[in-house]
Amino acid sequence: MATITYDKATRRYAGSERPAVDALDLEIADGEFLVLVGPSGCGKSTSLRMLAGLEDIDEGAVWIGDRDVTQLPPRARDIAMVFQNYALYPHMTVGQNMGFALKIAGRPASEIKQKVLDAAKLLDIEQYLDRKPKALSGGQRQRVAMGRAIVREPQVFLMDEPLSNLDAKLRVSTRTQIAALQRRLGVTTVYVTHDQVEAMTMGDRVAVLSDGLLQQCDTPRALYDKPANAFVAGFIGSPAMNLVTAKLTEDGAELGGARVPLTREILAKADGDTVTLGFRPESLEVTTSEDGTLPIKVDLVEELGSDAYVYGKLAETDAEGAKSNVVTRVDPRTPPAMGDTLHLRIRPDELHVFSATDGARLS
Repeated sequence: MATITYDKATRRYAGSERPAVDALDLEIADGEFLVLVGPSGCGKSTSLRMLAGLEDIDEGAVWIGDRDVTQLPPRARDIAMVFQNYALYPHMTVGQNMGFALKIAGRPASEIKQKVLDAAKLLDIEQYLDRKPKALSGGQRQRVAMGRAIVREPQVFLMDEPLSNLDAKLRVSTRTQIAALQRRLGVTTVYVTHDQVEAMTMGDRVAVLSDGLLQQCDTPRALYDKPANAFVAGFIGSPAMNLVTAKLTEDGAELGGARVPLTREILAKADGDTVTLGFRPESLEVTTSEDGTLPIKVDLVEELGSDAYVYGKLAETDAEGAKSNVVTRVDPRTPPAMGDTLHLRIRPDELHVFSATDGARLS
């Protein structure tokens, strides 16, 4: 097993205005499951490929354990990668696919057979060892790709969106299997996904990237409770956090006709006469009082069985002169009707405040 260190690692593509990955500083502990997450084009797959040796590093370095692997070819880095499309050889059986890397390395046939069998038992695919990949489902192929990585006993597992080709139900069950398997094996793992729910449920820590820059790296709970900036706040959570621009007053902010009290510390940090207020759908309470509440007109009710979410707009304009969209969670047994007006109150200890200029956290 091994630690991983990105030391100001940078990757630039010719003709691009900004680096695909910009001075990434990140340390991953031995045995940790770290998830890289962010929107398309944020640099997460490029970061993984830099670690694998599939992308050049223009500045900085990458370390695996106590070795600087920046200039080493992929085969010398002692890593195993699971790709989005599984990359299985169609003319080989499952067993042959899983043991191919060991065969190329010149391992004895008896050792290869035993390692493949052990991995197949671990992944519950013993009965498929003599089948070809075309005879397997997407989920089974994904497990074969995992098995091929496991038999090599590498220092590091790298996974590039391995669940993206699976249907929604299979993704949920497979992600729990991968997370449980990683914890049993204890192998340092870097996992790339664009799905923040996947990231939050699988990772020991989650690194959020945007435009090639690391925005925040922390535990899923810390990302949810204390996002470092407005981007992380809006990206982490489903449905996303409500982010609304509000005008500052002497003792707080004015939002949708309601006064939102803010501490002197926050008011002193604010730059300009506006701030961005963030509050999650589950941080809003529906109240019968109209005094000091946020009135929204219901545009849509999304009923999910155990939960219901209301989508609407603030009755009054925000600091930018627009009627902001607001999402709130309501009692699924008594949801409002479209066109109704709801009066909402933000729980005081669940309000987030960000700079309106650079998005940095103020609260």
